[in-house]
Amino acid sequence: MMLRYALQTIRDRKGGFLGAFLALMCAAALITACGTLLETGLRGRIATERYAAAPLVVSADQNVHRTTVKHKGNGKTKVKHKAKPVAERAWLPADILDRVSALEGVGKAVPELTFMAQPVSSPPVGGQSASSRPVSGRSASSQAATSSRPTSGQAAGRGEGGARSEPRPLAEPHPQSEPRPRSEPRPLAHLSARPSYGHSWASAPLTPFRLVAGRAPSADDDVVIDRVLAGQNGLKPGDRLIVQSTRAPRPYRISGIAAPAGQRDLRQQTSLFFSSGEAERLAARPGRITALGVTPAPGTDLARLKQRVEQALKGTSAQVATGEDRGPVEFLDAAGARIKLVSMGGAMGGTSLLVAILVVVGTFALSIQQRHRELALLRAIAATPGQIRRLLGREALVVGAAAGVLGVLAGLPLADWLHGRFIDMGAIPVTLERTAGVFPACAALVVTLVGAWAAARISGRRIARIRPAEAMAESAVERGPARGRIVAGLVLLAGGAALVGVLSVLRTEAAATPVTFLAVVVSATAVSLLGPYLVRFASVLLAGPLRAAGAGGSLATANIRGNSARMASVVTPLTLLIGMTCTVLFVQPTLGDAARAQARDGVRATWVLAAQGPGVPSEAAGAVRGAPGVTAATEIVRTTVRVGLDKYQAQGVTQAGLARTWDPDVTSGSLTAFTHGHDTAAISELAADRLGLRPGSELRLHLGDGTPASLTVAAVYRRGLGFGDLTLPHDLLARHMDNPLAATVLVAGHGSRDELTAALQRFPGLSVLSAETADRLQADRQQENAAVNYLAMGLILAFTAIAVVNTLAMSVSERIREFAMLRLAGATRRQVLRMLRAEALSVLLISTALGSGIALAVLTAFSIGMTGGAAPSVLPLLYATVVGAAALLALAATALPGRLALRARPAETAMSRQ
Repeated sequence: MMLRYALQTIRDRKGGFLGAFLALMCAAALITACGTLLETGLRGRIATERYAAAPLVVSADQNVHRTTVKHKGNGKTKVKHKAKPVAERAWLPADILDRVSALEGVGKAVPELTFMAQPVSSPPVGGQSASSRPVSGRSASSQAATSSRPTSGQAAGRGEGGARSEPRPLAEPHPQSEPRPRSEPRPLAHLSARPSYGHSWASAPLTPFRLVAGRAPSADDDVVIDRVLAGQNGLKPGDRLIVQSTRAPRPYRISGIAAPAGQRDLRQQTSLFFSSGEAERLAARPGRITALGVTPAPGTDLARLKQRVEQALKGTSAQVATGEDRGPVEFLDAAGARIKLVSMGGAMGGTSLLVAILVVVGTFALSIQQRHRELALLRAIAATPGQIRRLLGREALVVGAAAGVLGVLAGLPLADWLHGRFIDMGAIPVTLERTAGVFPACAALVVTLVGAWAAARISGRRIARIRPAEAMAESAVERGPARGRIVAGLVLLAGGAALVGVLSVLRTEAAATPVTFLAVVVSATAVSLLGPYLVRFASVLLAGPLRAAGAGGSLATANIRGNSARMASVVTPLTLLIGMTCTVLFVQPTLGDAARAQARDGVRATWVLAAQGPGVPSEAAGAVRGAPGVTAATEIVRTTVRVGLDKYQAQGVTQAGLARTWDPDVTSGSLTAFTHGHDTAAISELAADRLGLRPGSELRLHLGDGTPASLTVAAVYRRGLGFGDLTLPHDLLARHMDNPLAATVLVAGHGSRDELTAALQRFPGLSVLSAETADRLQADRQQENAAVNYLAMGLILAFTAIAVVNTLAMSVSERIREFAMLRLAGATRRQVLRMLRAEALSVLLISTALGSGIALAVLTAFSIGMTGGAAPSVLPLLYATVVGAAALLALAATALPGRLALRARPAETAMSRQ
């Protein structure tokens, strides 16, 4: 019976339920998209390419482990094991090859070497060395802007797993470039942006690669390239190619072209093959291999062979993978991106869920408030509280089911679009395939149904419980909020203040970011519960200015005071929109500006060497040190290390002449002691406090590839935000990195740009920048990195904006009878519209004050915790744009429904609504 009444009510009051339907549909779409990203992080497939012909792959363990034993009072012990991934690739000892090859059932064991090898350009026809002129015809500053290596320690941080941004093309054609002299290098006009790796030709069977032209590499200056690279750039055997690898760029002769046998070309990487001796030199890991591909002997069961290999390697750091587990071994960045995507999807999903609950409850509250008279009449004709609750619950379930299904269908393509955008931005690699399971859709549908039902029950709790006579009285005159709502609002207000307090003591971005947005949502929820009182208080302050606006302003004042609950339901989503938008836009500038300020104050260098490609080779830094007027050149490499299981940003610096280029503001210890010790480290104040270290203390850590190291703390410095938490000797850090090239080189002295450029003639793709130019380019790169966060939170803000328009439109469209009565009392259409504009502006002022206050409190606490100063970076023009956009939404969502409501004749409207 109640279901039939619910369906009839929905059919007769489509407009009243449209707002709740839209809110629920958007919530379901958002939760589906976020859930799909989360599931991709948990179960996303990483398909292998290079190891396609090796059914079993042995690799090094890519994690740091810690086992803790807790003794309980009853004599029992609890063993807890944790593992965290390292930033760089861990390598295997080469003697594992002999141990595996000797096992029964092993047909062939092929060692693999994988190292960075980036094609740069073809040498000039005359065979001279590469010129220092930019290979793409662009200016030095534009080249540095595309560098994949940042110049600030804080901004250089990488996510879990150490995934780096892929190298950018070194030779994009410039449409306005002039013809080149024959002595200049010929650019690779179609070099793909996908990563490029070098291998030994002996490992070609792992794919397998077969020669389609030319011969295998035999000399140290031979290279075999894959068919894709050759076809895109018109290369053929006999041509020469400059390759930037772990050492100085070197020209090679293309001895052959290879392609995978019996399968399509590799899509995710470019492969270059060298002779065994040259591959070992470039890999720079003597006595170690990247992985070992194993082919079973005929008739050998793969599962049994895997057990034998695991047993033979027991007690070593080796791990064995078969099937789809081979993909994460090959693509470490994709494996690391899983963790990042789980974190990102969880944060987005959690915030989306909180925002959706707040928006949906507010929308249902407004919908039920508009039906107060109707529900009161049902109570007056003997409807029981249980019947009212069942009616509202069934209405909500019907609307929620329809909205949930459509929202899920809209959320699936939204998830696909988000996945593609994250790939384009470099946040996740293309090798991590999106997973489209049924769990996110089912979860979104369940959340939508439960949320709609709960929102309806919460919103209709008062009307269902009061006596029939009181219900009729309340339908005519608005009553204040219930005592429980006030108590809940005060509790949440205290909770928001507590979160702000906690935020001011959080020192890491990973810990502070979720608390930041949670504090905004909790504070906005407190505003929604205490909204009627806040609106009444604001109406007293706005009474004077509104009366000065004439009759429309006086009517607006009376409406705000008499319908504070209705106005509060509009204030809440607008407050959330402004507060959340300001927080999203100004969190990254607050952190980035503080990091750049510390970097500017600490860099003493006159010039900065930046690379358009993977980095600056040590040979280039050595050439600059010999240039006239140069007193010091400091090479800087960056990665992340593990102290225990905690991740810290680390930079490695060449120690000679360091004081001439770098000043981290040492507060204890001595920078001189750091520069004169090969087993010393400098550490930021924040890291020192967290780890309980001081000068002379022992610092135990795992380097980028998981190698343990023990260093002595020589100095503690203040500018950790600008230069990272840990500063280690350059050679120690670079030896354990996939890319040992310097991110930047700081050059001190009075040498000119031309002199430095001349010293770099044989190193293509390097630029000499002033410290000011490097700082400006770093600011641009920070903006690019922040784009990922803007996209992630942009969907939530878009949902909130839709809720703002939705709520305002619902609030206005249900006031047709009120407008008709005003018209019959003598008010003109213009006066009624002026009243609506005055109300909208009042709501905007209240929401702006509340939202800005929430954002300012949260941003200030974030700034105190992360930078040590209460000075968030708020851009006035951007803030004005946020408020202006909110004003445009508020006025448009008020004016359009208002004009439609005023089209009908007042007398007919008043009679039809009796």
